[in-house]
Amino acid sequence: METQTITTLRQAVSGGRIEALLHVQVESNASKTTRDGKPYFELHLVDGADRLKLCAWSDGPAYAACRQLAAGAFIEVQGEFAASPAFGIDAKRWNLRELNSEERAALLAGPPEVRAFQDREFESIRETVAGIRDPRLRGLSEFFLREFGDRFRRAAAARSNHHARRGGLVEHVAQMLRLAGAVASVDARLNRDLLLAGVLFHDCGKLWENGLPADGFQMPFDERGELLGHISIGIELVNQLWRRLLGSETAADWEKLEPASEDVRLHLLHLIAAHHGELQFGSPVPPKTPEAWALHYVDNLDAKLEMMRVGYGTADRIAPRVQQRVWPLPGNLVEPLAVWNGE
Repeated sequence: METQTITTLRQAVSGGRIEALLHVQVESNASKTTRDGKPYFELHLVDGADRLKLCAWSDGPAYAACRQLAAGAFIEVQGEFAASPAFGIDAKRWNLRELNSEERAALLAGPPEVRAFQDREFESIRETVAGIRDPRLRGLSEFFLREFGDRFRRAAAARSNHHARRGGLVEHVAQMLRLAGAVASVDARLNRDLLLAGVLFHDCGKLWENGLPADGFQMPFDERGELLGHISIGIELVNQLWRRLLGSETAADWEKLEPASEDVRLHLLHLIAAHHGELQFGSPVPPKTPEAWALHYVDNLDAKLEMMRVGYGTADRIAPRVQQRVWPLPGNLVEPLAVWNGE
């Protein structure tokens, strides 16, 4: 039987009950009891692109094995799956076993199509950075990618809501760069170089706040992320990289450039600080420049569209062409209008 991802399983069960095989990591395993006093285990499973909640009922073959199943374990799940109004996806008569080292390595590498997509997105980021004309912003951005590229490629853009998966931050930033470039192309008053650099660095603190290890899909809680948050971490990181560049040959001619290098640094820091748009959403200051407003809206647009994309694939259907609301979106999802085919 061919191994499925959690994403392809979701798509497959929409057509009815199926037999399937999954390779996943256990994010958490909790012992619980139903209202009728029936014990069960609630497992939260993850792979390279998605999450799945699965229940092991006391009369099922996997129940006994779940007693010893620790968070972080890599397992194979095989059984009969179906869509469930109460549990999202439910499985009957399913079994599990631990993955061997080769299977674990293949799982960590991610599904081939996801790995190829994220490789293309990272290369797109590198190409966009290489096209930044301001040598200070280009140098800082290239320095960041050299120093933290591997960590960047593993980070999620969030713990939930949008791009909440390994490599999700790369996907989010790559799409934001395309959106920002399009906005800058229709409004010549925007500082394109500053806006693009702001996109790259706006969530760089999430390399710690939402970072994932090289050997797993579990997103740990990081003390730095908890104490400071990704905006503060991002400001600190940019300042550290900037100071290191100032002492290198790269910055030898920066004093002669206009606008002044200190102004460039301050405006970039403002984009990081203001990208949430409002104080109540965690930004220490609201946007106060055109580039800061553009960054905020580009960030919000990509996040909302990703929430809808995921929602269309996971939310329960409550009426013809209407699906249940996905938090934090404000209303139910309505099937989008098909693109006119020209006939």
